[in-house]
Amino acid sequence: MTAAYDISHDWEEPEDLHAMLQILRAQRDDANVRRIRYAFFRAEQWHAGQYRQSGEAYIHHPLAVARIVVDMRMDDDTIIAALLHDVLEDCPDVKPETISKEFGEDVLAMVEGVTKLRSAPQGEMTRRQQVIAENTRTAETLRKMLLAMAKDFRVMVIKLADRLHNMQTLGSLPPPKQTRIANETLDIYAPLAARLGIWQMKWQLEDLAFQVLHPVEFKDISERVATTHPQRSRELDEAILAIKTKFEERGAKMVDIRGRPKHLYSIFNKMVKQNVGFEQIYDLLALRIIVETVTDCYVALGIVHETYMPIPSLFYDYIAKPKPNGYQSLHTKVIGGSGSPIEIQIRTVAMHEIAEFGVAAHWTYKEGKMALDETRRLGVLREQLFDWNSDQRLSSDFLRTVSTDLFSEQTFVFTPKGDVIDLPKDSTPVDFAFRVHTQLGMTLVGARINGHMAPLSTKLNNGDVIELINRSNATPSMDWLEFVKSAHTRSKLRGYFRKLTKFEDAQRGREALEKEFRYFGLDPKHFMGEDHLQKIADTMDSAENATDVLAKIGLGQLSVRTIVNKLRGTVVETHTADRIEVTKTKEGKLTLVTSGIDNVMVNRAKCCSAIPGDEVVGYVTRGRGIMIHRKVCPNALAYATAEPERLIPYTWPPDGNVYAVGLKIMSVNRTGLLMDISTILGESKTNVSALKVKTIQNHTAEIDVTVDVKDTEHLSHLMTKISNFSDVISILRMFGRITK
Repeated sequence: MTAAYDISHDWEEPEDLHAMLQILRAQRDDANVRRIRYAFFRAEQWHAGQYRQSGEAYIHHPLAVARIVVDMRMDDDTIIAALLHDVLEDCPDVKPETISKEFGEDVLAMVEGVTKLRSAPQGEMTRRQQVIAENTRTAETLRKMLLAMAKDFRVMVIKLADRLHNMQTLGSLPPPKQTRIANETLDIYAPLAARLGIWQMKWQLEDLAFQVLHPVEFKDISERVATTHPQRSRELDEAILAIKTKFEERGAKMVDIRGRPKHLYSIFNKMVKQNVGFEQIYDLLALRIIVETVTDCYVALGIVHETYMPIPSLFYDYIAKPKPNGYQSLHTKVIGGSGSPIEIQIRTVAMHEIAEFGVAAHWTYKEGKMALDETRRLGVLREQLFDWNSDQRLSSDFLRTVSTDLFSEQTFVFTPKGDVIDLPKDSTPVDFAFRVHTQLGMTLVGARINGHMAPLSTKLNNGDVIELINRSNATPSMDWLEFVKSAHTRSKLRGYFRKLTKFEDAQRGREALEKEFRYFGLDPKHFMGEDHLQKIADTMDSAENATDVLAKIGLGQLSVRTIVNKLRGTVVETHTADRIEVTKTKEGKLTLVTSGIDNVMVNRAKCCSAIPGDEVVGYVTRGRGIMIHRKVCPNALAYATAEPERLIPYTWPPDGNVYAVGLKIMSVNRTGLLMDISTILGESKTNVSALKVKTIQNHTAEIDVTVDVKDTEHLSHLMTKISNFSDVISILRMFGRITK
C-alpha cells in the first residue's frame, strides 16, 4: 500500500470535506486525516464527469455517506471505503488491484461487499422477464452483501449509510423507482439496522420510507403531532422537573434527562396493529434518563417509581438480560401527573452509545482503534447467515429465509442456563431446538416450557424458559411442517424429507442400472462400484455423489443406457439388423422403419408415457401393432419375463414434437407456490395440459401436473429447476395405468 498520498498542488479541499475532517479530528487524535483526504481526492478523480439524477456531481453522494459513517464514529478504513463504495460499480477503468494497492485489503473487501452485481446482457426480454431478472439480481446482490457483512459488520454500516442518503435524496427519481426503493428499505434495511442495534438509522429509514409509501397518512400524522406538540412539551417539562427534584433530594447522580421523540412510522404502525385512531394513542410522551453506572440505573428506576405510579406489566429489564444485538436499558411505563402514560428508558452512557450506534459502537472504544473482538456477541448472527447460505440453493430462498427469521417481529426466550435465544414471533419448541442446534431438532421428542410439559406445537412467548427432551433414535415428523414458524427450521426439515425420498429414488435407479447391465449379459458388480459412479457425478453440475446419480436415474432425469455406456467406457452397438428407428408420418402418427420392415404402425403405451431420449423397447402385440414402453416400465419388465421374444429394441431420437408427461410434486403448502412453479414452466416454454392440487393434512401440497415436453433433456431441465425451489420436497415422473 502506498504511503505517499500525493495530491495535485492546484486541488482545493471542498468545504463539506473540510467540515467532515474537522469533526473527525475532534473525535479522534489518531485519525489519519491525510489518508482520508487522499481517498476523497481519488474518488473525485474516478467519478469525474458523473452526475446523479438530481443534476449534482456524483462525488457529493459518497462524501455524504462518509459523513454519516463519521457521525457513527467508525474507523479510518470504513470512512475510506464509504468514500470509494461506488467506484467498482460505476467506474469501469478502476480495478480492484488499484484499491488494494493504494488503500489495503480491508478497504477493498468492504468496497466489494457493498458493490452490486452487474447484470449480464440478456438480449430482448419481455417486461415480465425484465422484472424477474431484476428481482433475481437484487436477491443475489443482497445475499452477497449479507455474507460480506457476516465476515465484517462494517460492510453493512456503509450500506445502511448509503441507503440513508439515497432515501434522503429520493425525490429526483421517478415515482415507480421511489416506491420500489422505499419498499425495499422498509422490508430489508430498516429491520437490518434494528437487528444490528443501530436505532438511529432505523427510525430515519422507516420515517423516510413511510413518507414515500403512505404520503397521505404521513402528512396527517405529522400535522397531528405538530398540533399536540405544545401540550406534550409542557407535560414532559413537568415530568423532567419532578424527576430532577427527586434526584437532588436523594443525592443521586444523573448525566442527562430529556424528551424522546415518538417517530411517525411507529405511531402509524401502532394505529394499524391496534386498529385505533390517532386520538387513542396515549403513549406519545417518552423520556430517556442517562446515568453513569449500572447501579445508578436501578437507583434511577426506584426514584421514577417513587415519583409516578408504575404500570407493572410494562417493565422490562434489558440490562440483566440484554437483547442479542447487545442492547441494554431499563424500560418502564408510568402514569404522569396529568394522567397520561409516559415511557421512560434508563441507561448508562456506554449503553446509550450502543443503543444509538449498535454494532458500530464497537469501533468507538479503545481510542479509535478497531475492537473487532467486541463483535463476538453478534457471532450468532454471523453463524446464522453462513448456515442459511449453505441451506438455500437459490438467492430468493435465502432472502426469504433472512426476511422471515431475521427481520420479522421477534420473540425472546431462554435456555435453562439463561442464554437468550431470539426467534420469529409465534415460534414453537421445534423452532427453538433447530435454532440451538440442528441435531437437537432432528432428535426432539418433547419440551418443557417454564417447567411444564407442553405440545411441540405450542407458541412461545417472551421470557419462556425452554427445556428440550431428546432421544438419539428419534426422527422428525412431517406434521411439524404444519406449525413451525422459522424458515431455517422449514429448510432443515425439507432437506431431511428430501433425503428420504432420494434414497427411494436411488434404489429405483440402482435396480434399473443392474437390469440394463444384465440385458447386455454383464455383471453389474464389475461396473457399479461407488468410485465408478462418483466419476460420473464429477462430470455433472447437478450431482455431487453416487447417490445423486442413482436418484436422477430413478426419477427419469438421466438415461439408463447413457450411464451404462459411460460406466463401460464405450458405446456398445447392438445388432444393426434388429435396431428399429421410430419416425412420424406427415399425419403425425408413429411408424417403425428398419431394413425390410417399413410403415409398421406403433402406439405410445399410456402406462409409462415414453418420450424421445428414453430407453425404450417395443412390444409386438397380437393384432394391434407395436406398443412403445420405457424399459423401466413395470409392464415392459413383466413382458421381458413372460414373453421376451415379443420385445424389440430401437432408438427414438428427438423429432421436434411434444409429448405429454405426468409429474407429481410434493411441496410445503404456501401462498404463491403455484405461481412460482407456473413461472418456471413459462420460462421453460412448457405447455401445461392438466393440473390438480391437493392439500394434505401435514401442511403439504400434492401437485399433479401434465406437461408437454420435447424429449428427456427438456424434461430433466424442467424437473431440476422445479426441484431447486426450497419448498419442494420431491418431484417424480409418473407412470400411467399399470396392467395387472
